[in-house]
This record gives sequence, structure tokens and C-alpha cells, in this order.
Amino acid sequence: MTDAAALSQAVGPGYVFDGPALELGGLMADAETLTDVRIKIPIGMLNRHGLVAGATGTGKTKTLQLMAEQLSSAGVPVFAADIKGDLSGLAGPGQSSDKLLARTASVGQEWQAKGFPVDYLALGGEGTGIPVRVTMADFGPTLLSKVLGLNDTQESSLGLVFHYAEQAKLELVDLADLRAVLQHLVSDEGKADLKGLGGLSAATAGVILRDLIAFSDQGADAFFGEPAFDTADLLRSEGAQGVISLMELPNLQDRPAIFSTFLMWLLGDLHRKLPEVGDADKPKLVFFFDEAHLLFDDASDAFLDRITQTVRLIRSKGVGVFFVTQSPTDVPEEVLGQLGSRIQHQLRVNTPNDAKALKLTVNTYPTSSYDDLGKVIQTLGIGEAIITVMNERGAPTPVAWTRLRAPESLMGPSDPATMSAAVAASPLAAKYAAGVNRESAAEQLGAKAQAAAQAKAAAEAQKEAQKEAEKQAQREARKPASRTSSTSRSRKDDSVLEQVVKSSAFKNAVNTAARELVKGLFKRR
Repeated sequence: MTDAAALSQAVGPGYVFDGPALELGGLMADAETLTDVRIKIPIGMLNRHGLVAGATGTGKTKTLQLMAEQLSSAGVPVFAADIKGDLSGLAGPGQSSDKLLARTASVGQEWQAKGFPVDYLALGGEGTGIPVRVTMADFGPTLLSKVLGLNDTQESSLGLVFHYAEQAKLELVDLADLRAVLQHLVSDEGKADLKGLGGLSAATAGVILRDLIAFSDQGADAFFGEPAFDTADLLRSEGAQGVISLMELPNLQDRPAIFSTFLMWLLGDLHRKLPEVGDADKPKLVFFFDEAHLLFDDASDAFLDRITQTVRLIRSKGVGVFFVTQSPTDVPEEVLGQLGSRIQHQLRVNTPNDAKALKLTVNTYPTSSYDDLGKVIQTLGIGEAIITVMNERGAPTPVAWTRLRAPESLMGPSDPATMSAAVAASPLAAKYAAGVNRESAAEQLGAKAQAAAQAKAAAEAQKEAQKEAEKQAQREARKPASRTSSTSRSRKDDSVLEQVVKSSAFKNAVNTAARELVKGLFKRR
């Protein structure tokens, strides 16, 4: 169907909502013809999740910017990963031009330059933003196994390590703590500690330790530490406007798994901490998960199950999640089936796999009024998309070829000086800017090892001292015995001599000898 009037009659009623809605753009009949139908998303249905897909350069980032602006204006906080820094312009008003005003007029948009409240975040403090850190214990073995690329056996062993640390009250704060616990558990003392929990092979521990070293070389040490980021700080507002939290992700190409898995931790932490709210009038937070394909690449079945469960259950906590990627086929079916809103930018078909992906994408849409939806998707212009959302009854709306509205904030990066000033002025700076290094598992085990070494040294010193004391005692034992015998003999001899001297015989003998001596002297003279 290409007749504009007929298309408006078929599609238009599906986008008439009673409650507040985000206005995305105008319905197109073909590449040149716009109708007067406005394509919208009910704000109350944004917690049913969604997908923004399309090839590089087709306008996905501007779509995120457009949605973030309107959500903030509606008082809904937003979180988005800012891969290239383009979203940082949300803080400043846009710049008008003839081309821009011509586009906005074509979709009936009354464009007005505006800035919005923005918090700049930086993973581990890398880049311009409030440092976002997480403790190793909170991150957990499942997500860490995904980052390290561990197999099932290694993941199970890593889970044992975390369990032991918790039982032994060893706090896992950073990578150094985890390495210290691993090294302890393959020592003689550590093996004894694991007797009741199962064993940890030295080979498996060695693999994990080597992977941790490579992980550290990628700069991961900066991500783990304290103060740990409280995800409740993503739910802030300034007056009537929701705060837009932008996380800068520098050098994504060098460590893609780290960032995507870290975003998954943020989502999981929100799920754990937020209370149930059911179907609220508007979400507490809308979470844009950019480069989503990185999360699912080489993911284990257990990890996919965790993602699926989190996405399914976090809706009841009032959080909406939009996955942003190049093709819908990047997202597993279990997750894709839970995404109620779809914004599909142009897909390029250059290979047989691209053609297959396009066919699969078309098959996931409701019946459309377009004769060849696959051809339409291939011919979409920049800033155009095929859209279907969930209406207020939870049913899918008709497929709509849409020319999207223009963002009202700056479409490009903010000035670095302006960003730095915003970071310094943020109320989060005092809470998270300075890192904290307190005693944790590495220090606890180090102190324990030092105490054990000191105790061993003391025991050895005591043993040596005891040996020396015994030798000395033996020497002392011999010395008194010899002295006593000599003294006894001396005393005995003195007694005998005294008796002889006092005897009359001795006196007579002495007198006789004296007389004889005198006689002899006189004879010689």
C-alpha cells in the first residue's frame, strides 16, 4: 500500500493514545511523501523494553538522543552508554540551521533549542566523568567468568572461590583480593580450608590467575574498588526533569566484553535493589544498552539465562531497557521476544548472511501495510526507521515507516571544559571522586601469612633457645659436681693434717728433728 490517505487510515488509529507519549516522528507513505500521522510510544509502556537497530551511520545515536530528551522532560531518569561521546551534547542547547528547520517543519515539530540535566560517568574513572566502581564481590563470579571467557569447569571453580571468601569473611574488593584468595587456596593451608567445600585444582587456579593478569593489563584494576557506585543514584531528578546519566566508554574496541558485562552488572544491581512497583504510569528509569551484541557474543547458556531472567523481571521494578545494536539477530530469541517496541533503521545487504538477517528481521514484524517491508528497510534514509510499539493495551501497533524528529540539544560532543565543570559541580563528585583503599582479602591474608611466619619464627627461636638451655644445664650440672668433690677432698685433707699436727707423736717427732738439726749444725761448726 503506497497511497498516503489509505496508509494514514490503516496506520494512524494505532498511534492514538490517551496517556502521555514520546513523539518520534511523522508517518511516511514513501521516500518522498509524509502524512499527517504522528508516530508515538506510550510512556507507560516503555518498561516493556525495546530495540533500536540499524547499520552504522543510519541515525541510532540521534534516536537515543531524541528519546532521552523527551523522557527527561517527562521526569523520567535515563541511563545511556556514550560510546563515541556524541550523546554528551545533551547538556547543551542545539544549534539551528536552515536544513534542521526544514526537517522539523516536515514532521510538524516546533523545534526549540534546549539543554538537559546530565551526569557524566566514567567507568573506573577513565575519561571525563564521575568514577563508577564496583567491588569484586558485588560483580560476582558469573559476570567475571563471562569477561574472562572461562569454560563451565573454570566458572564453577571461580564460584567456589567466591563462596569460600564469603564463608571465611575475606572481603573481595578488587583484583588483588581475588588473586590473593586464589593463591591461598592452592597453598597447603588453603587446601586444608577447602576440605569441606570441594577441591580447586592447581591447573584451574593457574588458568584463572593468568586470565586475571591479562584482564588487569587491559586496565580492569580501575573498575574494581571502593567507594562502590550505588545504582540508586541513576534515579535522580532535577526539579521536574529526570537526570540523564551518560557513561563514557573509551577504547571500547580494545576491551568490549568488559564494558558490556559491566552494563549488565548495573542492570542486575538495579533488579536486586529496586522494590516491586507493577505497571506504573511511567518508568522509574529507562536504560539504553548500547553495543548490545557484545553482551551476547560467546555467552554461555547460564549467562543467557541470567540476562533473560533479568530483562523479564526488571519490568516489574519500573525499569525499561532498550537494546541498541546493528541487527535484531544480534539479540537472542529469548531476549528479543520480550522487547515490545522496535525502532529499525536501515539494514545493508552486502553478503548472503546480511540477506538472511534481513529476512529474519522482516519475519519478526507484525503484518504491515507495505508491499515489500524488506525493500523498505534497505532503502530507509538517515534519520528514518520502521517502527512498531506496544499500545496502551499491550498490543503491537501497525508497522510505520517514520521520519524521526530532530533532537533539540546539541547534536555532537560537548566542549571538554564544559564537561569537566559539570563533573566538578555534580553532587556525586564528593561521594565517588576519591578512591578508598581499606583492608580487604589481600591485606587480611597478608596479615595472616605474616602472623603465621612470625609465629613459626618464634617457635623455632623458642626451640633453639630450649636446646641451648638444655646444653647449658648439662654444662652447669657437670661443673658443680667436680667443684664439690675437690672441695670435699680439700676439706678432708685439711682435717687429717690438723689432726696430725695436733697429735703428741707429731709434736715429739718435730722436737726430736729440731734437736738433731741443732746438733748437726754445731758438729759442722
